[in-house]
Amino acid sequence: MTTTEESPARPALTPLRQARERFLTGRPLPDGVPDEIVAAWRRARFFGVRHDLAEPSEPLPPTRSALLTAARPVLERLAPALASGQSSLVLTDERLRVLWSAGSGPGDEKCHDLSEQEVGNNSAALALRTRRRAEVHGPEHFLDLWQDVSAVSVPVLAPENGQVLGTLTVASGLCTGCTPHPGAALAEATATAVEAELLARSRTTERVLLDAFQRAAARPGAAVVALDGKNRLLSDAAAGMLSPGAVAVLERTAATNGSGRDDTGPAEAYDSAPSRNGSAAYDLELPDGTGTAHVTPVRHEGAVIGVVAVVEPPADEAVRPHTQQPRVALAGRSVPWRHATAKAAELARSREPLLLTGERGTGKTALARELLTARGDLDPLVVDVAEGPVDDPGIWATALASDRALLLRHAERLAQADVAALNSLLDERPDAPLLLTFTPGTPPGPCLQRLLDTLAVRSVTLPALRERPDDIRELLPELAPRPVPGRPPLTWTLDALRALERHPWPGNITELAHLVRALAEHRQVAGPVRRTELPDLVREGPATRQLSPMELAERTAILESLRRHGGNKARAAAALGIARATLYRKLRGYSL
Repeated sequence: MTTTEESPARPALTPLRQARERFLTGRPLPDGVPDEIVAAWRRARFFGVRHDLAEPSEPLPPTRSALLTAARPVLERLAPALASGQSSLVLTDERLRVLWSAGSGPGDEKCHDLSEQEVGNNSAALALRTRRRAEVHGPEHFLDLWQDVSAVSVPVLAPENGQVLGTLTVASGLCTGCTPHPGAALAEATATAVEAELLARSRTTERVLLDAFQRAAARPGAAVVALDGKNRLLSDAAAGMLSPGAVAVLERTAATNGSGRDDTGPAEAYDSAPSRNGSAAYDLELPDGTGTAHVTPVRHEGAVIGVVAVVEPPADEAVRPHTQQPRVALAGRSVPWRHATAKAAELARSREPLLLTGERGTGKTALARELLTARGDLDPLVVDVAEGPVDDPGIWATALASDRALLLRHAERLAQADVAALNSLLDERPDAPLLLTFTPGTPPGPCLQRLLDTLAVRSVTLPALRERPDDIRELLPELAPRPVPGRPPLTWTLDALRALERHPWPGNITELAHLVRALAEHRQVAGPVRRTELPDLVREGPATRQLSPMELAERTAILESLRRHGGNKARAAAALGIARATLYRKLRGYSL
């Protein structure tokens, strides 16, 4: 649901109009122009947007959108009222492509795409980026044709996960001093009504998908998967059979089939599969030697809403060695984790060097051991640099010469001489069965940087636990010690689970494992773990709000710019195209 917030005091529009003219003509700006507006103008110039845009952008081809399907009944009830006024109502998708518009607001007829790359600063782009109501007035816009326009936009959120699906905008003539925009209540109410319609429809389609899954899984031992791009149901047999790569293929297939095509629209499947009619069943060969999936689209009210896949193993499954293809069985089914582990499994097929990077405690060593075991390296030489200086780097060459795999942990702590020896070894044997784990921290020296550059093409970065909170519920039973006979396994209340999912976990899985073990060993009460039993920092939740995907991306860009410029904030701000004061404010906001 969107939330109504008080709009901040806006700058006077006349001085801002003069500042915009100075910006467009390349003259110095006066004092007092808000940093965020200057940054928006600069982004528009960087994207090559013409401020005097006169020709409308090319209309997008007609598309069937789940958002538009749900929103249309709500919007069409409002259209007659808009026709007699001086306002317009615009619906966009998550890429800010205009899906629907009505009314007579100035300037709207010229734009079919409201992204900043096409039209510069506007309220829809701002609402999408901030995930909250946003207003843009007159000269705050970059385009000339919007200089007499005031607009307010609110994001439309998916009811099941809070993902931004699009935006709703009310545009009108310039309303100087209006706080909030007169159309703010209309935009909020419309978004709320659309979200309610989305919720009602999602519950119905989820029920249809579940029914189709249960029918297919009625046969004992059937490996069945049902997916719609948002939900995933797996039978026990499918969970044990499918690799992350195979699941990813089925996810993409579900997204393709369920993208809203009608009966006659071609559905181009992934992984070089031929185009298929959206209503016809077909067979799909899965990667990693998993087998063949018989995929049947699931329909509801004339549209394909997802797929049910019945997986049949290869005919020679009984004699096929299980170590032939790596299978990553570590807990976690979130998109970031599945992407990382599938890539690692793919690279680990060949016994060439592989680099696993990530924050401390993200599971690099556990994944490395799993990959080695899965491909048949059952007796690797394991060297942990964190335990002390390397006694004799020559043992590495001896092990590799005998085709014995080498697992080198905490490569960031290697002495320079040891890194030089490792670089020389890789120069002689670029295909050595070497697996390294690396935790970024202080800037690496030249020798270590050379090693990292050598392994960059065969490296995988594991996501931090805060980037995959959906996996926490699956990790908990894996991390809990085996219960004492006569005692039930550790379970959790919903309130406790939510607190665990909101905690940032700076120590990642290692920190979570310590908490779980401590509770399992020392708690004196029976029943599920309650929120009150959690440590204070976990129970009370993070002091700051959870960042949106756009804010996480911005935070990452700031950190990367600071790293590239050696921590020099002035140079980092210049590279980002923002004022130094803005950078300092964002650093405080992101607790950096």
